[in-house]
Amino acid sequence: MLVPVRCFTCGALIGDKYYEFLKRVKAGEEPGKVLDSMGIKRYCCRRMFLSTVEFMDQLLPYYEAIARRGQL
Repeated sequence: MLVPVRCFTCGALIGDKYYEFLKRVKAGEEPGKVLDSMGIKRYCCRRMFLSTVEFMDQLLPYYEAIARRGQL
């Protein structure tokens, strides 16, 4: 997964916090409370966490199929 290292708007470092955020949300915690406890208060930084979509697992089979056909 490609996680942005910095917030696109304010430039704050956020890349090192993403995996902790994911782990805690998957454990059942509420995303807003997790971000509050991690000290992420700006709405632009919060947007980076809440809008990031993991699509690599969905995209990888297409590249593998192209590689098998020798078109890549």
